[in-house]
Amino acid sequence: MADRSAPNTQLRLEWVYGYRGHQCRNNLYYTATNEVVYFVAGLAVIYNKHQQSQRFYFGHDDDIVSLALHPDKNIVATGQVGKNPFICIWDSTTSQTLSILKDQHTHGVASIAFSDSGDRLASIGLDSNSTLVVWEWRGGRMIATGKGHTDRVFDIAWDTNSEQKLATCGVKHIKFWTLCGNALTSKRGVFGKTGELQTILCVCSAHNGVMFSGTMSGDIYRWRDNNLERTVVCAHTGAIFTMHKCDDGYATGCRDGTVKLWDADFNPLTSLDVRVTSFGYDGLSVRSVCWMNDRLLIGTQNSEILEVAVRDRENPIPLTQGHGEGELWGLCLQKNAPIAATCGDDCSVRIWNLTDHVMIACYNLQQHVRSCAFSPDDAYLAVGCKDGSFLVLRIRDMTEAVRIHERKEVIHEMKYSPDGALLAVASNDNFVDVYSVQQRYKKVGVCAKSSSFITHIDWSVDCHYLQTNDGSGERLVYIMPGGKQLTDNDVITTIKWYTWTSVLGTEVNGIWPKYTQINDVNSLDTSFPRHICATGDDFGLVKLFHFPTIRKGAKFRKYVGHSAHVTNVRFSSDHKWLLSTGGADHAVFQWKVISDGNSPSTQQQVDNIDHHHQDLQVDSFTEGSDSDLSDVAEVDSDIEQESQMTYDREVYREDLGKIKQKKDGGVPRNKRRTKIPQNSSLKLQYVFGYRSYDCRDNLFYTQRDEIVYHVASVAIILNRKGTQRFYNKHNDDILCLNLHPHKDIAATGQVGKDAVVHIWDIETLNTISILKGFHQRGVSSLDFSGDGKKLVSIGLDNDHSIAIWEWRRGVKLATSRGHKDKIFMVRFNPLDGTKLVTVGVKHIKFWQHVGGGMTSHRGIFGNNGKLDTMLCVAYGQQGNVYSGAANGQVYIWRGKTLEKTVKTHDGPCFAIHALDKGFVTGGKDGVVCLWSSDFERNLKSYPIVTSSLSGDSRGKLVEDNPTVRAINLGNSKILIGTRNSEILEIEKTGPITLLVQGHGEGELWGLACHPSKHQIATVSNDKSLRTWTIHSSGRHMINVRRMAVGGQCCAYSPDGNAIAVGRNDGSFIVANAKNLEDLVHFHHRKEAISDIRFSPNGGKYLAVASHDNFVDIYNVLNSKRVGICKGASSYITHIDWDVRGKLLCVNSGAKELLYFEAPRGKRQTISSDDVIEWCSWTGVLGKSCEGIWPACSDVTDVNTSCLNKERKLLATGDDLGLVKLFAYPSTTKHAKFKKYQGHSSHVTNVRWSYDGNYLLSVGGADTSVLLWSCTDIEVTSTSGSTGVHVGATRPTPSTISYHGDSEDSDTDSEEEGGYDSDVAREKNMDYSCKTYGAIRETQGLKPSHSKDVTLPDKPPVSRSLPKCERVKRNEHVTVDHVTDLQLDHVFGYRGFDCRDNLHYLADGTKIVYHAAGAGIVYDVASGQQSFYLEHTDDVISLTVNQHPKFTNIVATGQLGNNPSIHVWDGLTRKSLSVMKGHHSCGVSYLSFSSSGKLLLSIGVDTQHLVAVWRWQEGTKVSSKVTGNRRIFAGQFRPDSDSSFVTVGVKHVMFWQVCGSALLSKRGILGATEGIQAQTMLSVAFGADNLTFTGAMNGDVYVWRKHILTRTVAKAHAGPVFSLYTTLRDGLIVSGGKERLTKDGGAVKLWDQDMRRCRAFQVNDTYVVKSVSRHKGKILIGTRDSEVKEISEKTGANITLVYGHGEGELWGLACHPKSNICVTSSDDKTARLWDLNDKVMMRRISLTSGSRACCFSNDGNRIAIGLNNGELMLIDVVAVKVLTKKRDRSAIIHDVRFRPDDKLLAVASSEQVIDLYDVTDDGQLQRSGFCKQIPSFVFQMDFSLDGNFLQVGTGNYQRIVFQVPSGKKIENCKQIDNLTWSSWTSVLGDDVIGVWPKNCDNGDVNSGDVSRSGNAIATGDDFGFVKLFNFPCREKFSKSRGKYVGHSAHVTNVRFLHDDSKLVTTGGDDCCVFVWKTK
Repeated sequence: MADRSAPNTQLRLEWVYGYRGHQCRNNLYYTATNEVVYFVAGLAVIYNKHQQSQRFYFGHDDDIVSLALHPDKNIVATGQVGKNPFICIWDSTTSQTLSILKDQHTHGVASIAFSDSGDRLASIGLDSNSTLVVWEWRGGRMIATGKGHTDRVFDIAWDTNSEQKLATCGVKHIKFWTLCGNALTSKRGVFGKTGELQTILCVCSAHNGVMFSGTMSGDIYRWRDNNLERTVVCAHTGAIFTMHKCDDGYATGCRDGTVKLWDADFNPLTSLDVRVTSFGYDGLSVRSVCWMNDRLLIGTQNSEILEVAVRDRENPIPLTQGHGEGELWGLCLQKNAPIAATCGDDCSVRIWNLTDHVMIACYNLQQHVRSCAFSPDDAYLAVGCKDGSFLVLRIRDMTEAVRIHERKEVIHEMKYSPDGALLAVASNDNFVDVYSVQQRYKKVGVCAKSSSFITHIDWSVDCHYLQTNDGSGERLVYIMPGGKQLTDNDVITTIKWYTWTSVLGTEVNGIWPKYTQINDVNSLDTSFPRHICATGDDFGLVKLFHFPTIRKGAKFRKYVGHSAHVTNVRFSSDHKWLLSTGGADHAVFQWKVISDGNSPSTQQQVDNIDHHHQDLQVDSFTEGSDSDLSDVAEVDSDIEQESQMTYDREVYREDLGKIKQKKDGGVPRNKRRTKIPQNSSLKLQYVFGYRSYDCRDNLFYTQRDEIVYHVASVAIILNRKGTQRFYNKHNDDILCLNLHPHKDIAATGQVGKDAVVHIWDIETLNTISILKGFHQRGVSSLDFSGDGKKLVSIGLDNDHSIAIWEWRRGVKLATSRGHKDKIFMVRFNPLDGTKLVTVGVKHIKFWQHVGGGMTSHRGIFGNNGKLDTMLCVAYGQQGNVYSGAANGQVYIWRGKTLEKTVKTHDGPCFAIHALDKGFVTGGKDGVVCLWSSDFERNLKSYPIVTSSLSGDSRGKLVEDNPTVRAINLGNSKILIGTRNSEILEIEKTGPITLLVQGHGEGELWGLACHPSKHQIATVSNDKSLRTWTIHSSGRHMINVRRMAVGGQCCAYSPDGNAIAVGRNDGSFIVANAKNLEDLVHFHHRKEAISDIRFSPNGGKYLAVASHDNFVDIYNVLNSKRVGICKGASSYITHIDWDVRGKLLCVNSGAKELLYFEAPRGKRQTISSDDVIEWCSWTGVLGKSCEGIWPACSDVTDVNTSCLNKERKLLATGDDLGLVKLFAYPSTTKHAKFKKYQGHSSHVTNVRWSYDGNYLLSVGGADTSVLLWSCTDIEVTSTSGSTGVHVGATRPTPSTISYHGDSEDSDTDSEEEGGYDSDVAREKNMDYSCKTYGAIRETQGLKPSHSKDVTLPDKPPVSRSLPKCERVKRNEHVTVDHVTDLQLDHVFGYRGFDCRDNLHYLADGTKIVYHAAGAGIVYDVASGQQSFYLEHTDDVISLTVNQHPKFTNIVATGQLGNNPSIHVWDGLTRKSLSVMKGHHSCGVSYLSFSSSGKLLLSIGVDTQHLVAVWRWQEGTKVSSKVTGNRRIFAGQFRPDSDSSFVTVGVKHVMFWQVCGSALLSKRGILGATEGIQAQTMLSVAFGADNLTFTGAMNGDVYVWRKHILTRTVAKAHAGPVFSLYTTLRDGLIVSGGKERLTKDGGAVKLWDQDMRRCRAFQVNDTYVVKSVSRHKGKILIGTRDSEVKEISEKTGANITLVYGHGEGELWGLACHPKSNICVTSSDDKTARLWDLNDKVMMRRISLTSGSRACCFSNDGNRIAIGLNNGELMLIDVVAVKVLTKKRDRSAIIHDVRFRPDDKLLAVASSEQVIDLYDVTDDGQLQRSGFCKQIPSFVFQMDFSLDGNFLQVGTGNYQRIVFQVPSGKKIENCKQIDNLTWSSWTSVLGDDVIGVWPKNCDNGDVNSGDVSRSGNAIATGDDFGFVKLFNFPCREKFSKSRGKYVGHSAHVTNVRFLHDDSKLVTTGGDDCCVFVWKTK
């Protein structure tokens, strides 16, 4: 039965003919060793031309399409295509993988490049966005990613001077990228007039920030920054595909076949036209070039690599040649020489010498070629074409001998007969034509019985028969030469075949996997002397089988390298080689055939194979065989059960939040729900159980000689006194556990949809790190590396994925698919943290960690052992591997090769542990064996039997010789875990001590408490009845009885002497409670007994409930059934007796509540059972327990309940593993509760102990028994503070254990009262709906969309200047021609919706804050500002790093769909890091950690994401979605890098950073009275773990850890918006809402405990939003956008920064003579600003918001138009109102004085302009109108003579009126001859060029022509201020400058009277920007 094993013969890849030249570029290089590296198919090739040898890199599983060489010229990076493509970085000298980069690209990796230092790698994807990724490749870490371009990107290059700059190029674009933090920002290349926009094909970096690029037209562009600096015109005559830089200059290659060399400045050196060389031909196209010294490498489109010596350039040497683009199918070999022929869709036939590895001839045809065949004498070659023709070539001169065209379809196969007389030609026409060679290829026969296209043909040895395969799966045999079909099977079986290439027939059944399609195998060839056959399939595999191979699913060897389908395989005539062809990769592989599988060369080949995503091992087997015999031992039942175990959940606990959200509408919020049980709490005291039946190696000795293990979702630490401590932060079954090498830290992995791993401190039980986001279903095995820095985990997904973590940081270092079958264990090599081993079902794998991935090798068994399931593994002292197998043997490995096996156990070896000098093993035989080093001797055996138990051991073994599942050693003792959930300790001398016991596998339901003792009974589906003592003196199992069937319920008799047990087969027994022997046995039902209960008062009756829907009542005294309770429509779930023993309460599975009278079982109808006193209450139905059902009860059933002795507490257990406490009775729906977790899935039963001091709960699937103590807490209330007392001792928060956090606690109460108006506005602010389009509601055709030619009566637009001046010029200007702007000052500060956003810098000499899109640094002494302007939208958060190492480091966060966080130097304003990609909508709060290395960010998205960053690296540490409640603030504790606090709407959350996860605890009000949860607004910190939170009602809440200790009542009269902790002295500053009083103020300075304070009164405001403090000064930011500084010594305050408050800012006017401007806003104020002193001169309060203002031309008056239509005239000097006028009721958009100041024009939304006469005394008299305006007017300008008025309207029309008549001017010539006093219009031909192409999304809102009349400034809806020449008459004119700082809409711009400054206003950002002109 040869199919039982793979053939001994092996293959070694010797040579590959081909090179990937098509669709690739820049993909061949010289290495440091002068070898050539390139790729073809899925292989990278290292070619040594001196030795004429090739080496290969096998790390890819699909076509390689990109390659880059490291600056050291040894390291190579290659990228591939595929659904999940990856990049491999490997050493070209050893072919060893150094790193794998994955999980970022899709479709493929188009281009890659190393940075100049070699530390970073950039890659471009083949996805639709051409994703750009920057990697730190050695660690496999992605640094940053961004969308490259929507069109194809061809090339990428790094700036040689920077690790932060790079360039990409592609279809009609080039982009220049800057890397900062984790953000990539790009600038498009500006072509200008130096070159034309076109496709850029390649790019290369020079020094000093210069880049060169090759274009489609053949030009070379030189770039500096992103500007095209110079063009080398016609550098080539065609597209430049490749550009290479070397020490001597540059080499370029072109489509026209030329290569040119250039010096460093791109001056030409020499040129080579490859087409005219000795090797050249027409159509040659250069795709890659490499220049080193005096040699050139050239890669061509047609898969050739040429080497050219510069001195002998006319004679290039071909290093390798291959087929061009198109599929390759044809392959044949000569009979008498090592010569092969191939042909393909590149229309060529090529002849190869297999010895010299060269192409010796090539013949080109005019059509695609698909098949070929040599004649037996090797003189002729027949070639079959795709058009149905074939031709015969003479080999000697490659001339055509004959051509025949008789078929229409492709000739797929052809073969000469062995005697050379006949040629069979098979086509896709379903025919095989037979030709006579001697008759000049005359057709002599046709084989015509096939129903589909012919795929394979073979001749018999005697030439009498021909066999065929076709596409329908038929194998037919024909008689030659006529072609008659042979149907006699007896004859067919006797035929000897000359060749066998058929894939059908009994001889080759074994090549087909089970359940495969018929066309999976494309080709086959047989080596009869070696008795093997080779196949090529659609999966890119070449396989070797025995021949014949009879049974389907035979074992084989497989080989990789081809990328897709292998189209043909053929053995050479001497059987030394096998050749294979790849269809899509058009490569020819030459394999060396090696008979001895153990030869060194074969071993070297195996070693060289890099196994990444699939098993590339030479020995590779299918899953099974049809063979009746098997070389694998019989599968052990325990192993089979474990390997097939599933951990899927119908509902995961992490889904509960989503379920609650959907169900949230079911709870009426206006109704007060039942209070939680305030006075009682549960605490976990003890757990009976240990998880062993599906786990292994999961118990350990700790550093302090305690024992750590797990059961359910609890990890347990058991000390020598028998007490337990618990780590209970998992929410599902823990499946694995391991210890750090120091034994002080544990790692535990659990079940879960998004399974997590917890790493925690064994002593403190604090979580150190949580690893999540990778594994699914569960984590089955863990191990720490030898140095303790790394952790490896195995998942339970289909691929059993492996992940390696840097666990302290929570960073995933590498991942890989593990194996298709289950992996049982993983172990690190303790001596080498990069090596590890996994074992599992029928496999062992040896792994190497490389960068972001892993490579694996299967264990090589050779002849030293048989493949079997490996169950456990350990490393020896020398790094050797020892694995325990299912056959009881230990396999000993050297490297990855099996050295020998040793029989250790009778049955599977489940556990192995390495000692310093030996090993300990345990197996299914129940024996623990001690072995010498290398398993030479068995030193001692310890059978686990009852007789070996020590005298002081409490408990008893369930059975002798239980299966050993875990072993650990410590202090000369052996710790053992058995499959029966027992933990034992073996002394060195042999005695065994029982430490822990629990139920075995099988659901646990039955639980009963003794009526007078601290004892319990349990019964389980593990078929055992057990009794336990729960007394604190010693908790252990008392007795156990094995039963024939399992049970689900039990009950003690009232006297405690008997236990009734209901069993699953419908029977029940009554057993003696001491010895558990039967007293009574009944079997009256068929279905399981679900509940059983003795009646009270002596237990006369016994009620037995079954799944048969009945309750049977038995008389205990006479052992007879006396009654049956009928009427339930479903199975019975619970029964309870009343105190008299006369009435039964019954619950059914149909949620029926029934009552029956005992003893007969008569059904009773009871309307209300409130008057009935029940002996027990364990049911879940009825009015008294209606509140226990959650809103999501349709998926989370409540399984059990129990009422305590005092009848005040009702405990429940549900399907989500929660134990809950309710106040009884619980009559209101969805009552409040306290919840406790420890069980993993469904809690099946809960029972109170007889005295009510303990609660017992049992878990169904977790098989554990949890013992909870119940503590009563006394509530007291003291004046001024709230406390909690237990007994008579006053507690502290550290001594109170609040184990019962309510899931829906009083923090959700609605009695808080209404929201403060400022808080409500901030809470409800919607940042997501911010307007990014036009701020005005305009309509009509925008100027940029209008035609260049105007109406017929209007002269055509002329780009020349009109004859008259368009605008009045001022001769007294400081700048003749404004060409540039520089931001000088900003009036404004964002205070209305932000907090804690201003700080001191530079030791108090500067302050930093933000306004609009700018971070502002303000020098306190000089008043000068400097700016950080890298944000793209409103900055809404700011913080400063307080750590001394990071002084003056500022972080700012912004709004936006993909908002970014910038970290920058406050003194230099340089970006240090940019982080984005996780928040949406905006970042509202930031905080640095104590070390300054971490940054906390809080989002304003609907889910309010909280994230922690390593800002220096730009990487996210962890994040968590918090829900739909707004978070207002969040801060790290000043002494911690892991703890922070967030506050917001009705919550305080205390957070812990645990690796890559965030753990949170809700602030607990505790058992307090009179204090309710409030919306919290601010946070500060004190010593001893104190936290202070400012509330909306003015109180400050004081917390220790997460428990409230007291409140500071009315710290402020209104909301406490800001708290600031001074690190130097611990004093706390508070800012809030409080009006000025004698003793109060909006700012207060508190002591460290916030018990005493000093109030400061602040002028002009009573709402403070931000506070900061430094050396006796307090900095405050107000709601009204002002920044003030208070002196602590004097209390005096000064205003440093002024600004408008919340509301759009539109109105702006500049004084005609002085450097003064006025602004008016929707904040109902107008303000006068001194631009010289940079101060606000006056604030004018208005009755309504305002959007228009104007100075009179003499500068003495200001006109202000209000939003309610009112007009005001104000005296500038006295700042008093001269007059008011209100003739309109709509918004006034613009006001304008006539040049003589006697007329005032007022434009409103009512589509009319009012004209007022302005009298000398300042009165206003309306003198005229301008009507018939189609839309509102937003801009006006008077002509210089004052007789005309031009207006801009909302429908984009410019209209000119004569004033005061209001006549509309239609004469265009008259308009063109006007000179205007001012020009603020953005409409008209003179300014059409200011409108951008993208103005569909926004408007140009404002403009102003400079006083010199030659420049115009504009402001638009994109937040840009732009500068243009005036007039600007060419559409889409290029601006002179584009200036940022405003966030969105720039609403107004105005030059000063002398052009010295430009003033701009922001609509939403409420800021006034002052720009210096240049």
